[in-house]
Amino acid sequence: MNDIWKSPIRNLIGGIIFVVLVGATAAGLYVAHGWRLSDAVYMVIITIFTVGYGEVRPVNTEQLRWITESLVVLGCTGMIFLTGSLVQFITFSTLQQLVGQKRMKSQIDSLAGHVIICGYGRIGLILARELAAGNRRFVVIERNEERLVGARELGYLCLTGDATEEAILIAAGIVRAKVLATVLPSDAANVFITLSARALNPTLEIIARGEDPSTESKLRQAGANQVVLPAHIGAERVAEIILYPTTASLLREGKRMHALEHDLNRLGVELETIVVEDTSRYAWRTIAEVEALSARNCLIISVSHTDGTTEQPYPSLRLMPGDGVTLLRRGGEGI
Repeated sequence: MNDIWKSPIRNLIGGIIFVVLVGATAAGLYVAHGWRLSDAVYMVIITIFTVGYGEVRPVNTEQLRWITESLVVLGCTGMIFLTGSLVQFITFSTLQQLVGQKRMKSQIDSLAGHVIICGYGRIGLILARELAAGNRRFVVIERNEERLVGARELGYLCLTGDATEEAILIAAGIVRAKVLATVLPSDAANVFITLSARALNPTLEIIARGEDPSTESKLRQAGANQVVLPAHIGAERVAEIILYPTTASLLREGKRMHALEHDLNRLGVELETIVVEDTSRYAWRTIAEVEALSARNCLIISVSHTDGTTEQPYPSLRLMPGDGVTLLRRGGEGI
């Protein structure tokens, strides 16, 4: 809020206030000497704007001459100051924008091993917030300028443009980037971005969003390393709450658990509850067998049965279809 009163905005606001006060005072004095309000306002306008159409009524007294002379001096001076302030404001805003763009481009050019976020909608906003909390450097690409206003206020590096264009990806430093997350709501756009990104950087880790489950195979063929289906994840979360409310509550509620989950994610480890399906190769197997088959990439913490009971895992405990298994896993492995 204090920035509003800093130059040149302060000069512009001050000039407007000064001209309005001078004009209102002069008009009031003309009315006090018997002029109609419309004549007084007209006289003030043509005087301070130096149009010079002539007097609308005779200025034939000492008081009227004094009012008019003061209006000429103060009003014209105020308009000159206001015009200069307006030019200064426009010039300053333009230069500030150019300098800001140049500074942002310089900062982006200096990045290496960063993350590129394509799309700053609901998912992109949350993703950027989480990466900022984890002190991870990233660049946001979004073609909607209005969405980027808040991102810039938060200090995020942003580029305005269409992420499907290779020039924008190159400007975001895709050749030097480590991860690209394309989270646009359009599956076609995400597939196209994935193709372009893979061609520009063969070693890039690409995480793509998919709305239609059938798009997952297309995204992987295009070069995506990981595909995230928000609707599918949301449905699994709802089912988890319905089937295993106690376990789900313990895992998801509370700031400490959220912080723990965030720290685990930074280490490449996920904490989750999943359901053992009939078709899973781990169904009917013991805990010891499951952990061996997963190459020790998962650690089972608890097992919730369909009858509502929960057990601590032990090597000979057998997993049955429908059981809810709470586990820590890494490297994308699970049951």
